[in-house]
Amino acid sequence: MAHQWTLILKSIPAGCLILLLFISCIRSISCIRSQSWHDSQDVLGKPRNERRLWSEEVKHPLDPLTSAEYMNVQSVLREASLLGGYRQVLISVDLDDPLKDEVLAWKPGTPVPTRHAEVVMTIDTKPRKIIVDVSGSGRIVENKEIPGSGYPALSEEAENATAYLPATYQPFLDSIAARGIAIDDVYCEAASPGWFNVSAEENRILVYLLCYDTKGTANVYMRPLEGVTIAVDATEMKIIRYLDVLKAPMPTSKGTDYRFAAQKGPFLTFSKPGVIEHPSFTLDGHIVKWAGWEFHVRPNLRSQNVISIVKKDGRSVMYQGFVSEVFVPYQSATTDWYWRTYMDAGEYNLGFLSLPLQPLNDCPRGATFMNATFAAGPDGSPYVTDNLICIFERYAGDIAWRHAEDLPVGDIRESRPKMTLVVRTIASNGNYDYIFDWEFQTDGIIRVKVEATGVLEISANAMKYVNEANMTKAEIDKMYGTLISENTIGVFHDHFFSFHLDMDVDGPNNSFVEGKLVKHLIPPEKSLRKSRWGLEKYVAKTEDEARIQINPIEHPAQYYVMNPSKKTRLGNQVSYRLVPSGVAPSLLDPSDYPQIRAGFTKNQVLYVNDMQTDVDTYHQKKM
Repeated sequence: MAHQWTLILKSIPAGCLILLLFISCIRSISCIRSQSWHDSQDVLGKPRNERRLWSEEVKHPLDPLTSAEYMNVQSVLREASLLGGYRQVLISVDLDDPLKDEVLAWKPGTPVPTRHAEVVMTIDTKPRKIIVDVSGSGRIVENKEIPGSGYPALSEEAENATAYLPATYQPFLDSIAARGIAIDDVYCEAASPGWFNVSAEENRILVYLLCYDTKGTANVYMRPLEGVTIAVDATEMKIIRYLDVLKAPMPTSKGTDYRFAAQKGPFLTFSKPGVIEHPSFTLDGHIVKWAGWEFHVRPNLRSQNVISIVKKDGRSVMYQGFVSEVFVPYQSATTDWYWRTYMDAGEYNLGFLSLPLQPLNDCPRGATFMNATFAAGPDGSPYVTDNLICIFERYAGDIAWRHAEDLPVGDIRESRPKMTLVVRTIASNGNYDYIFDWEFQTDGIIRVKVEATGVLEISANAMKYVNEANMTKAEIDKMYGTLISENTIGVFHDHFFSFHLDMDVDGPNNSFVEGKLVKHLIPPEKSLRKSRWGLEKYVAKTEDEARIQINPIEHPAQYYVMNPSKKTRLGNQVSYRLVPSGVAPSLLDPSDYPQIRAGFTKNQVLYVNDMQTDVDTYHQKKM
C-alpha cells in the first residue's frame, strides 16, 4: 500500500509562510499477498561505499541536539528537582526550534542563535512544557502546564513497566490457563486507549495491554488473546480493570512466521541490481546539496525527521516539512477492540519507534546513513539510534522526459532518464512499518511517498470458512473484517497521514489558491463545440476558505501556493502546485469520539496562519 503527495512546479519554483496539513488515507479491507524477505548477506553481499553521518558539531540553527546538550538538559532538570521525583515522568527532549525570522536571517559561518531544548513531561499526571537554554547559561527559560485536555506520548517507562503487570495478576493467569497457554509464551505490549469521554478515566494516564501467544512463531500478532482487556493506570502502575469476555480458538502458528529463515523456496534471485556506486549529492553537516536542490535534514523524536530550508537553484521553496500525525482507527466495536483508534505520532513518537535501517534491504547500495541522538528513560540520558535516516539517489528505469518525431528532416528520439534523491525513514509501530520517502526530482518536483507494510493485527474468531454457518451476505458484511485464514479475521481499518508543510515559495509572502475546473457552455452561433472547461482561481482570504475537502469527481480543482508579490518573466504568478493522491474522507460519524479527537481528517487541506502553536508538542484528546 503506497500513497504520495507531490509538489509540482508551476511556472518557476518560489516560496511562502503557510501551514498546510495534507491528509492521505490508506484503507485496509483485506490481506495483501506477502512476499519473502531477503537476507542481505545471502542475496546481495556486503554493502560497499557505505557512508554514515553522525555529527556532534552544531553548524546550523536547526541542527539536532548534541549529546552534550542533552546532558546539559539533564543537569538543569536535576538541579531544579524536575527529574526522577514522585510522579515526575519525562516524555521527550528535543530541539526547540528557534524563531523562523532568526533562522532565515542567520548566515553560514556565523554563530548560531541561542539554542533551546523543549522538554515535555508530566508532573502528577499534568503535562508540562519546559524550555531549557543549552547554549551555556544552563537555565530554565519557561516552565508551564500545557493547557487543554490532552496528554503527551506514552513514556518509555510506561510502555516497558506496564507490560510485565499481567505476569503477577491472578485473573490473567487464570485466563491463559483456561486457554492452555504457558506464561513463558505470553508477550504483552502497551497501547494508548484513546479518549471516549469516560469520567472515571479523566486525569489518569491509561495504558491498555495487548497480549499474545508467542509459541511457534515470531509473528505474535497472529495469535492474540482475544477477548481480554487489561486497563492499567500508568501512574499508579496497577491494573484497574480486567475483562475476559470471549473464548475464541487461538489461530494456528503454522505458516505465520515471516522471517526469511522460516520461508520455503523458490526465491527470487537478484542478478545485478542497478546501483549507483558513487552518489553525486554532498553533505555538509546536515545540509544536503544535489542537482540544484539544497535543504537541511535532521532527526526528530516525534516525526522521525524534519526537512527544512528547501531551495531549488537558490530560490526558496519550503521552510519546513514533516509528518504531523498518523491516525489509525480500527472498525471493530467489541469490548477489546473499540478503543483501538491510534495516533501513531502523538501517542508513540515515530522517531522513538524507529529501528536502525538495514543497508541493502532498507536502503540501496551507495546510500548515506544518518544516526540520531535522542534522550529517553526516567533520567533523560542520551542514546544513539544508528541509521535512522538514509539518503540515496534512485534510478529505477523511469523516464523524466521524452519526445519522438518522424519528420522529413529526420527522426527525432529524445529521452532523459529520471534520477531522484530520496530521504527515507521507517517507523516500526507494533505490527505496522511505515516507510516515508521525501523524493526530490531534477525538474523541481517534491514527492512525499508513504508505504504501509509489516503484518496484520488480527482478531481471533471461531470461523474457519466463510460459509461454515451458512451466513447470509448481510451477516458477512457485518463482520467488519475479512476471514484471511482459519480463525483469523483481518479487521477493517484506516491509515490517515497528515503532513505539516510550511511553504516559502520565493519568500514568506504566500497565499493559498484554489483553481476550480468549471464547465462553460458555448452558444451555438460561436462554435460547433457545445462546451469546454476553464480554470477559475480563487485566493483564500480566511483560514475557513482554505479548509478543503477534496472531491475530484464532483468538484474538480487544482491547488496552489502562490507568491502574490513575485511574477515570472511572462507575468504569471510564481507558485507551486499541490497534487494530492490517495485522499479519502473519514467515514466515522462526527459525534464519534475518535472522530472528535481526529477532527483534522474532516478536511484534506488546512491552511493555518499562526506557526507559533503548541499543537504539535503534545497529543490532544479533543480538537
